[in-house]
Amino acid sequence: MNPNSKKSIITDRRLFSLEQLTRKTRLDSFLCPIEEYNEYLLHEAFRSQNDQMALTWLLLERSTGAIVAYMSLIADAIKLSATEKELHNLDYPFKTVPAMKIAKLAVSAPFREKYRGIGSLMVEMAIEIAEACNEQYFACRFITVDADIEHNESVLNFYLKNGFIPNEEANNKRRKTISMRRDILFKVMA
Repeated sequence: MNPNSKKSIITDRRLFSLEQLTRKTRLDSFLCPIEEYNEYLLHEAFRSQNDQMALTWLLLERSTGAIVAYMSLIADAIKLSATEKELHNLDYPFKTVPAMKIAKLAVSAPFREKYRGIGSLMVEMAIEIAEACNEQYFACRFITVDADIEHNESVLNFYLKNGFIPNEEANNKRRKTISMRRDILFKVMA
């Protein structure tokens, strides 16, 4: 399936609003099965935002105000091998290429069954944010992520289904994450 043409299982975005984390945001409605992601949202996300280290976006259910999912976004740059540059038609002498990274992405357990496809919707929204940056602020060719295979081995397949491919330069056998990228300008067949 071509990720650029697939329809989200969630067809009505009017069910949700995407809002930036604020000090007034009630976080008690969020419950991820991976405790590290709960701890980050509850204890680190706002500090990271104040220190301009990560900007956290919350997907809220409009009818209840509950946090369905969140993602923290950061600026990034990735090194690509000559082969990887060729794959993306990048004939530039730069060693690094501009990107935006999904530093954290988590879906609240109570909403996983209620709204299938929330994680994919969050990826689509991250891409929309990157495209807005491209139109108004700065260049961003890729969305990157370090797929957290330590806590969830199936997350690799999730990102593959959403059009990401592994980065050659940043991966080794002993990592707890797999560095991946998605070209937001062109669909790449790996």
